[in-house]
Amino acid sequence: MKKILIVEDDQSIGEVEKDYLELNGFEVTLETNGLEGLNKAQKEKYDLIILDVMLPELDGFKIVESIRNTQDLPIMIVSARTGEVDKLKGLGLGIDDYITKPFSPHELVARAKAHIKRYEMIKKTSASPDKQTQTEIRGLIINQDTRQIFMNGESIDLTVKEYDILVLLATAPNKVFTKDEIFTKVWGYDTDCDIPTLTVHIRKLREKIEFDPSNPEYIQTIWGVGYKLKK
Repeated sequence: MKKILIVEDDQSIGEVEKDYLELNGFEVTLETNGLEGLNKAQKEKYDLIILDVMLPELDGFKIVESIRNTQDLPIMIVSARTGEVDKLKGLGLGIDDYITKPFSPHELVARAKAHIKRYEMIKKTSASPDKQTQTEIRGLIINQDTRQIFMNGESIDLTVKEYDILVLLATAPNKVFTKDEIFTKVWGYDTDCDIPTLTVHIRKLREKIEFDPSNPEYIQTIWGVGYKLKK
């Protein structure tokens, strides 16, 4: 049984999330305090963490920072804060999803399942001895065994989703991947409303691998369609 930790100070919302996830076969722990939630995340092993942003004692962003320093697991934020700044901050810290309140409990469950499945696939692929170990494109090196990225010899730190997007584009250089196609393959579920999330990840990825992100040489936008990695 997969274990999920919810850190949500609104007890009624937290209980709704917990009930729906438990009905779908998950073992769920609910904490209403940020500091207690972080302590629980550090002491026990979970397959997914769902956080609010505005929490007593320790906010959700601080929890994400602490967890990302020591653990590799999917993290979702469910928050009433709808501003782009908050979403950008969360994605920059390495969260996998940002859902705004009010939300559909069924969609929450679907996304939770998709993120857990995606991480399991990543771990299996990383452990496989038969996969291609390295791809190199004009100084950009992608090592899929170690999940390391190098640009002109320098190591680049990417979030899980940034790495997955880059690897997908690198599987077929010069091929144009539609936004829907990228989102489905990387996030693991279909969506029409979260394409801006992909745009944010592309922007952050360019900031890390491009010499001039405003004039990208690697990840190019094909207007009205999607993106491609230029070989």
